[in-house]
Amino acid sequence: MHRSFYQYLMSERNENSYDPIAEFANNAFLDQSFPKQSTDFEEISEYLEENSSYLPSMTVFDDAWQKYLLSSN
Repeated sequence: MHRSFYQYLMSERNENSYDPIAEFANNAFLDQSFPKQSTDFEEISEYLEENSSYLPSMTVFDDAWQKYLLSSN
């Protein structure tokens, strides 16, 4: 069973980092509505586009998604 994107993202949390993926993870942790069980790119992307004011650019999500895919191999 693959871990969800959220589970991967939580491994990137670092409150002392200015890395965009770490900041994304820190903010997603505080987002009560984030689709925590999802492994679907489209579902998460749509959620972030419609509901996320904390993500400065979807490029950050794209970069995190690529790292997620690499971590699943």
